[in-house]
Amino acid sequence: MKEQQLRRLLTVATEDIRPTRTAMDAWQRAGRTQRARRAAGAVALAVVLAIALVTGGTLLALRHSAGLPPADPASAAPGPTAPVTPVPDTAPVRRMPADLAYPGDPLGRIGDPATVPLSRRPVRRALALAQPVDPDTGVAGQIRVLGDDGTVRALDVVTLAPTRDADGNEAVPLKTGSLSPDGRFAAFAQTGAVLVVDLTTAAVRRLPLAGYLEHVVWSGGRLLVGDDRNTYLLDPGTGTADQIAVSPWGLVTPDPAAPGGMLVEVTGVRDRLTLRTRSVPDGTIRTQHPVRSAEPVLPYQIVEFYGRGWQRGDRVARSGWIANGGADGIEGVAVLDSRTGSVTHLLDLGRDRWKGCCEVQGWESDGTVLLRTQPGGLIRWRPDTGEVTGVVRKLTGVISLAG
Repeated sequence: MKEQQLRRLLTVATEDIRPTRTAMDAWQRAGRTQRARRAAGAVALAVVLAIALVTGGTLLALRHSAGLPPADPASAAPGPTAPVTPVPDTAPVRRMPADLAYPGDPLGRIGDPATVPLSRRPVRRALALAQPVDPDTGVAGQIRVLGDDGTVRALDVVTLAPTRDADGNEAVPLKTGSLSPDGRFAAFAQTGAVLVVDLTTAAVRRLPLAGYLEHVVWSGGRLLVGDDRNTYLLDPGTGTADQIAVSPWGLVTPDPAAPGGMLVEVTGVRDRLTLRTRSVPDGTIRTQHPVRSAEPVLPYQIVEFYGRGWQRGDRVARSGWIANGGADGIEGVAVLDSRTGSVTHLLDLGRDRWKGCCEVQGWESDGTVLLRTQPGGLIRWRPDTGEVTGVVRKLTGVISLAG
């Protein structure tokens, strides 16, 4: 202890000592006095600290209420906010949106003019075939091949005549089912023959087959070819054909990923609409169901189907005319359950369109339906979410897409 501190302590110790007390008593009293003063000082210090804490807390609260940053940003920062996931609209009936987004797509060049002949540059795989038709004159142009490299080629290795029926009614040779699911081959029905083009080599095969052939649909590695009277199951490798009991008009394009052995057809009008499954190749009926709207789809009903139906798993997508409980003749696209014939989803396209405007072109692997609108282009509809987006804004003529 320093001398100055010792003097101060002795001074305090002798302040209240009376002279009549002995030295020992005086020293003890001085100790008690010092301890009492130390205790009082400690209490005073505690009071000062408490005041400081209260004042600091008040200032901190004032800083927060004034919007100033907290003293410790790490401890005062709010925790992470969970992302908000939009709930998709899964209503089974949807109306065509007034405006469509066109996010860009490899099929976006399907309407472009050809820049090279197929004979000079065959494709590795074709994404689509397209045959433009002049809307004013009805004159069909040359078929084009859109490759997976984005180049559009002219199909110059074959000359095709229009298809015709026994009454002389003609149609363009390109059909929605002409392109094989793998994008390697194209098939064209002609009167008395079927022409098959290997798009990877530009080679052409002519397979004789009697009849006014109008329809052509790929079923695995074989072709379903038909006219008003007959449908044939044709092996393009050998040229052999077996007749099969199935309507070429109601025939649904099979799912290329499904095992063979069964075909689906949808025929009839209104209350006589029927979905059947048939065995291949004999055509024996395996199941048969009336086509009816599921409860969530009512009051919408199918009046009549048109165009080609397309199968994916247990689903069939096909265009038709629908009724909404108050009006008939509305253009629409339906998804049916092939196991029950039940209509599970509908896209209402309205009435301000060409009659038979909007033929289904197929499915994509993610469950999206591709359909053609006229006037208009190519769009996608995802039945499970109701989302509708654009692919190509404007197209004329007929197209065929790879599966």
